[in-house]
Amino acid sequence: MAEWYEKSFGEDYLIVYRHRDFGGARREVEQMINWLDLPAGSNVLDLCCGMGRHSLALAEAGFNVTGVDLSEALLREARSQEGAEQVTWIRSDMRELPLEGGFDAVVNLFTSFGYFEEDGEQIKVLREIYRMLKPGGRFIIDFLNPAYVIHHLVPHSTREDGLNHIEEHRVIEDGYVKKDIILTAGTDGEPRRYHERVKLYSLEKFREMLEQAGLRIQSVHGSYDEADYDAETSKRMIFRGVRP
Repeated sequence: MAEWYEKSFGEDYLIVYRHRDFGGARREVEQMINWLDLPAGSNVLDLCCGMGRHSLALAEAGFNVTGVDLSEALLREARSQEGAEQVTWIRSDMRELPLEGGFDAVVNLFTSFGYFEEDGEQIKVLREIYRMLKPGGRFIIDFLNPAYVIHHLVPHSTREDGLNHIEEHRVIEDGYVKKDIILTAGTDGEPRRYHERVKLYSLEKFREMLEQAGLRIQSVHGSYDEADYDAETSKRMIFRGVRP
């Protein structure tokens, strides 16, 4: 039986998340470049690159970028963008990458982590990040802040995107934030249903898993404006670190 992430990141994902813009990705990349402090021409891996927003912005900034994602639909969208020829696009599961490593930096953005049920599977991802990095290589993992999500969860919302009606139900359950999406095209379209699930990890647990993978945290930010992470008020939990 296919996992939720194999079903949900298809063509309809591009409709549900159309509001995520390329301009915002460029602003985030500007901050990431300051954090990573890498010279132009450095090799950067965008792990779980999705439709390529950050990969393209990194390439535009002068880096040699490889974008990896499991979704062929999202990679197809990425390849269709202006400047896509500057990026090497690869389809792969993030737990077992068909690459040799040697990257100066690996970025894993926009809560592209916590998809699996077992902690051991998440640690496989972190160990692949370790393997991809050369010694002294740097990483950024942009994850949600569990406390903020719990306190600000919107249980139900609806919106229109052209002729598409999008309904979303959210719940915290069994240590996960879960979202059910119902997408209906037009007035008489058949509803299409999708499920998303991300495991909630505290800073302490995330730090423990990073240590198990051999990675070292240098700082934790609460947003891309370089604010220090606050467990209660920060929207994000952005890890910046290094492979020793």
